[in-house]
Amino acid sequence: MESQLGDGGSVDLDDTRLEAMTPEPLLTRDYETRPSLVYERLRQRHGPVAPVDLLGVPAWLVLGYREALQVLQDDDGWPKGLENWRARSEGRVPADWPLGPSLEVNHVLIQGGPGYRPLRTAWDAALKPFQDPRHPQAKRLKTAVTAYADELITLVGQGGSTGVADLSAQFSRPLPLMVASHLLGFPGSQGDDALMDMWRVLDAGPDAEPALERLLATLAELAAMKLKTPGDDFPSYLLAAHPDLSLDELARELFMLLGMTSDHVGILISNTVVEVISGEGSVRASLSAGMVREAMNRVVMRKPPLVNFVPRFAAEDTPLGNYTIRAGDPVWVSSAAAHADPLFADSVAPGTTISTRAHLSWGAGRRQCPARELASTVAAVGVGRLFERFSHLDLALPADQLPWRSSPFMRGLRSLPVRYELASAPEQPSAPDPAPSAYDPASEPAETVLPDQSARQRSSLWRYLTGLIRAGR
Repeated sequence: MESQLGDGGSVDLDDTRLEAMTPEPLLTRDYETRPSLVYERLRQRHGPVAPVDLLGVPAWLVLGYREALQVLQDDDGWPKGLENWRARSEGRVPADWPLGPSLEVNHVLIQGGPGYRPLRTAWDAALKPFQDPRHPQAKRLKTAVTAYADELITLVGQGGSTGVADLSAQFSRPLPLMVASHLLGFPGSQGDDALMDMWRVLDAGPDAEPALERLLATLAELAAMKLKTPGDDFPSYLLAAHPDLSLDELARELFMLLGMTSDHVGILISNTVVEVISGEGSVRASLSAGMVREAMNRVVMRKPPLVNFVPRFAAEDTPLGNYTIRAGDPVWVSSAAAHADPLFADSVAPGTTISTRAHLSWGAGRRQCPARELASTVAAVGVGRLFERFSHLDLALPADQLPWRSSPFMRGLRSLPVRYELASAPEQPSAPDPAPSAYDPASEPAETVLPDQSARQRSSLWRYLTGLIRAGR
């Protein structure tokens, strides 16, 4: 079988079936420490698409930028939905596969088939008040994110106006947790344990399955409460836009929102901080010019938080790269590898302040991440407050010695140790602009009320963060 190349040449395709191959494991120690070397080794050996072993299950990993776009932009040829996975339907995926718990939750990121389109439409409607800056909910959310960020920075400062802190544990990870609780309308601090379980699921460790069970039970309780008493929050808006959702289905979607607004955003904040304070001149220039989002855009090209997207499946036997992908084969697109593809990387001018938007960090095509604006806003506010409240931040370790953690989906820092110096007086966030006249102020929900300090002290998150200060970390 031959495949025609864009330059008029052709290449013989390897027709070997995936199940007949002996692919090398992807999630190795090398992958955790230097994933770029693993991607390059696979690219040299196999071309833009490589067979890999994902914790005992064979899959295709898309390394090429052009091939990644081909898959992401063709929902008919490369659909989502685990029902399309041939090995799964034939019983060849182990019941105890570590990635099973997170992939079996059939939410908007995973789902295929006719149910996806109305669900995605409802997601867009439910998120719009929080993502469209013209809406009062978006203004209040930004105010709340600023207040949460200031709370965390003030807590760090209780260890002294100068000192050493782990910005990952003490800021980057808890900030999205607090925002997620705000979006989901969790009463008090009840969302803390839920998001900690979300991290366990994303890390795909041995406790992923029991964590998922606890998490879905908590979210089902929250869904039942919102069905009975709707509020000014994402679950209530999603139910209004898609009233046929069952409590179980709503819990799955809340699971999805937790994933998008927790680990992903926390990693983006940490990675941006590292890029800024490690001496990258163009990134520093972007930040000093007030272009926080531009700095973040450059970061997601170099170190995207979501390194591998959830799988798609070949609808029919299809040539891709140097192989024939058989109908029902799982195909994982790697944004990190695609960004390192010379076809993409060589077109990016490293010295420019304005960077390309052609990266794949939020996906591509019709299934691009529905919460990308929300995630970007939370991360931008968090990074902005850090560099306003701290007069000095410096890495406490050389950048090449920072400890990384890799999961099948995400890649982020295990810790971000910094030496800090607080500014002499905290910067006060400006008051939000008044709502546009198109909105009836009488119909707006009440202003966001942040948890009081007694609630904070009872929070498992707050006890954990306070413990880090007492331990002198």
